[in-house]
Amino acid sequence: MAQRLIVVGGDAAGMAAASQARRRRDRSDLEIVAFERGRFTSYSACGIPYWISGLVPERDQLVARDPATFRADFDIDVRLRHEVTAIDLDRQEVVAHDLDGGGEVRERFDELVYATGAVPKQPDWADPAVRGVFGVQTLGDASALREWLDAEPAPRRAVVVGGGYIGVEMAEALIQRGLAVTLVEQADQPMSTVDPDMAALVADAMRGIGIDIRTGVEVTGLDGRDGRVSAVVTADGPLPADVVVLGLGVRPDTALAEAAGLPVGLSGGIRVDRRMRVPGVPGVWAAGDCVETLHRVSGLPVHVPLGTHANKQGRVAGINIGGGYATFPGVIGTAVTKVCELEVGRTGLRERDAAASGFEFVSVRAESTNRAGYYPGARTMTVKLIAERSSGRLLGAQIVGWSEAAKRIDTLAVALWNGMTVDEMTALDLGYAPPYAPVWDPVLIAARKAVDALHQG
Repeated sequence: MAQRLIVVGGDAAGMAAASQARRRRDRSDLEIVAFERGRFTSYSACGIPYWISGLVPERDQLVARDPATFRADFDIDVRLRHEVTAIDLDRQEVVAHDLDGGGEVRERFDELVYATGAVPKQPDWADPAVRGVFGVQTLGDASALREWLDAEPAPRRAVVVGGGYIGVEMAEALIQRGLAVTLVEQADQPMSTVDPDMAALVADAMRGIGIDIRTGVEVTGLDGRDGRVSAVVTADGPLPADVVVLGLGVRPDTALAEAAGLPVGLSGGIRVDRRMRVPGVPGVWAAGDCVETLHRVSGLPVHVPLGTHANKQGRVAGINIGGGYATFPGVIGTAVTKVCELEVGRTGLRERDAAASGFEFVSVRAESTNRAGYYPGARTMTVKLIAERSSGRLLGAQIVGWSEAAKRIDTLAVALWNGMTVDEMTALDLGYAPPYAPVWDPVLIAARKAVDALHQG
């Protein structure tokens, strides 16, 4: 009799695992059933702001593979609108509720992939009775927001609560739709994934496109009129709003796992080994935004919810389930985004991360241009490097600048991944031509400045 693989969660990690397992084992050897509580599989949540803004015309352009494709090309039984409500490890069964048809189904498993992702942090003041307040974690969330924005009377004033990636990107998307936008952040800066000096550059760009930024402000409630949101209440007074977008971050979706007795780590994510197996629980794997993983620089377990990691982790799990061998080596937290035309990139540790991890370090900022200064279109770029004082090893990097800025973080990520020192980086053989870089690339200029700082110390 064929073995059965049950996948809980039908987005990046879950379907990557299912697809990889299928590539190595046919149906006569392995049946695959994937449960997804939403209406979509394998979509780009990162693309949601660009559909909301109208830059991406159609919602379905964000869907990489739909359920019909998984059924036809991979022989995977995808069951949409089915929410797994229990996992019985002793009986090797899952219990799922049919959200549309009602009723309950039970399915046995030999192998289980837990890939439930992350859930948005919900503030206490988010009153469900007040309509017009939206998260944007899933494509279903985004569809509801888009319907609200397209309805009459069209919203004119938006408040975005939270200044992380999704908050910043959604603020820009709403500006592009013609709304007046206020972004509220309880911390002292938006974009907390970079250091305050670099975040200040991002905040300036946001104000430059008309976003009203309120930092150090706590939201305490909502005001409504006729069941619709009319204002966000803060300690500094009310902010008028016809629509509210929540961007307060996410946490691993582990409630089902914890109820089943799966181990959860210090970061809040499910503990897994390098092959994405849940330790001590034979036949159970986990991947994606619900797990914790090793940070290769700090050596600490972290929760870094990114689609890049989810796809790789799901692939690793699927290869192993399929009889191959693969490992996931950890993360360094590389990420990029943009605000209007300003690009932001980061990798590795911030200053506060390096200090918390016990490193003694130097940090430098270098100003340069994306192209030769005389070439048309040359724009400024700021590169920040953090290096270990004793060894000169790169610990982290951040870039804020205009055209061609953000993807330069990949050069720094490769150097960081491979444990290079800033001294070694000064000799990197990087491409040069006036349309693409000055003769000394901004990465090299920053590395030289870091070397100088180390010698001065």
